[in-house]
Amino acid sequence: MNNLIHLRHTLHQFPEVALEESQTAQRILDFFQPLEPDQVYEKLGGTGLAFVFKGKKPGKRLLFRCELDALPIEDLKESPHQSQTKDKGHLCGHDGHMAIICGLGEKLAQNRPEKGEVVLLFQPAEETGDGAKAVLEDRRFEQIKPDFAFALHNLPGYPMHQIVMRNGTFASGSTGMTITLTGKTSHSAHPEAGINPAQALAKLIQELPQIPKEASGFALLTLIHAELGSLAFGTSAGKGSLSITLRAYDQQDLDELVEKVKAKAQAVAESERLSVEFGFEEQFAVSVNDPELYQLVEETAKNLGLSLVEKPEPFRWSEDFGLFSQVCPSFLFGFGAGENCPQLHEGTYDFPDELIGTGVEMFEGILLELQSQK
Repeated sequence: MNNLIHLRHTLHQFPEVALEESQTAQRILDFFQPLEPDQVYEKLGGTGLAFVFKGKKPGKRLLFRCELDALPIEDLKESPHQSQTKDKGHLCGHDGHMAIICGLGEKLAQNRPEKGEVVLLFQPAEETGDGAKAVLEDRRFEQIKPDFAFALHNLPGYPMHQIVMRNGTFASGSTGMTITLTGKTSHSAHPEAGINPAQALAKLIQELPQIPKEASGFALLTLIHAELGSLAFGTSAGKGSLSITLRAYDQQDLDELVEKVKAKAQAVAESERLSVEFGFEEQFAVSVNDPELYQLVEETAKNLGLSLVEKPEPFRWSEDFGLFSQVCPSFLFGFGAGENCPQLHEGTYDFPDELIGTGVEMFEGILLELQSQK
C-alpha cells in the first residue's frame, strides 16, 4: 500500500490539466511495466492509457476507469506532496482514483482473472468533458470495448469509506453553451446607424432562466458570462455573447432544453435584426447506472462490511463517465471522503490516502462477483 500512497503523492505534486497529461501517463506506464499486462494501449484518445489482463478462459470483458487530469486551480493545502506546478492541482481526487486502479492492476498481475478480460482505463480530459468522447472515437477502442464498465468518485461530506449508490441516473448531464449575437457597430454619437445587441442580450438574460421551469423533470439553466462590445467609448457595440450551463437528469430533457434555448435566442435575434451563432463546450452525457449491476455493487460493499447509503436524487454535477453508459451496462458509485473533508475543486482539498485500499477492495470485489456468475 505504501507504494500506492507514494505514487499518489507524486501524481499530486506534478498535476497536468486536460489534454496535457503526458508526464502523468508516463508515470502510470512506468508503474505498470513490471506488472506485465497482456496488452498496452498508449495515447488512447490523446494521452489515455489502457492495460489489458486476460483471463484463463473466454468470458466477458470488464472495464474499470479512472481519470488522468487535474484542475487549473492552485493547490493551497501545505503538505510534503503539495503541487509543484503553479495554479494547477489534483483538487478532484483523480490522483487517488489513479492509485486505486494501479492497486487493482497489482492484484491482477498476481492473479489473472479466471475468465474474460479486464481493461484498466486511464482516461484523459475528464474535467472538460472531452476525454471519454476522444477515447470512444479512437479506432482502437473497438479492441477493448467492454461488456460492463465501472468507475467511482470520492465524495467529501459523506462518512469515510461509505458507499453512495443510485439506481438509474447518478449524475446529471450538462453542456456549456455560448450564444453569439452579431449586429453592426456605429459611432456612439449615432447609435441609430448601427445594430447594438444590448437589448437582445438583456432580454435573454431575463427570459432564458425561465425555460427550465417548463420541463417535466429536473432542468437547470445557469448564467455564466456575458459580454457586449469592447471598452471603446466612441463605439456603439455590434457584437455580444451570453454563456450558460444547462443541466438535466434525463438526456432527452437536456437535448430538449438545448433546442428551446436555441429557439428563444433565434426569435430574439430576429426581432432585433441580429444574426446568431451557437457554440458548445464541456458537454457531459447523463451518467446512468444499470439496474442489474446495482445488486452486484451493493453485495460487494456488504461483503466488505462497508456502510451503504442510497442517494434520493441524482447529483447535479456531471461526470464524463456518463458517455460509457451509452456504450454498455455501466455503474458509477461514490465513496465518502469524510464529513469534514474540503469539497471537490476547493484549494485545500486533498484525496485521503486511507481511501485507496477501500477503492481497490471494491473494484476487486466487483470483479470477483462478476467472475462467479455463470
